[in-house]
Amino acid sequence: MVCRMFRIETEVDKERSQLLRSRLRASNTAASPILRGLRGTPDERELPLQVWALDEAGDLAGGLVGHTWATWLHVIYLWVDERHRGVGLGSHLLSQAEHTAARDRACRSARLETWDFQAPEFYKRLGYEVVCVIPDYPPGITEYTLTKRLG
Repeated sequence: MVCRMFRIETEVDKERSQLLRSRLRASNTAASPILRGLRGTPDERELPLQVWALDEAGDLAGGLVGHTWATWLHVIYLWVDERHRGVGLGSHLLSQAEHTAARDRACRSARLETWDFQAPEFYKRLGYEVVCVIPDYPPGITEYTLTKRLG
């Protein structure tokens, strides 16, 4: 039961979200020696990592958007235009991101999420292993989380 002294609100509030994130981060850092050890190191911050493929006309043929944090590459999006699929472009984009993360940012692992109708088999062929399966996320679709050791 929630005490009556609290007013509960549901609107989106960017300032409160940032305050909440800051307070959660402080609590997590205080509770975890591992997270405390990251403070003040290059691994403490998420650094964007993006790889782009442009066709002869300079149009976007494919790309990868992710970030690195705490020796991990996190792939958020990987997309290849239908006209350029099946020629290894997706594999090349992912390989370039993994190489950059490992060589320039000392990443040892990579992670990503994909849906059952997207590319779980593609990622498995490239050495990724399924570590989590969430059925019905959203309803009727299965989400997979995959990881890979780099280097």
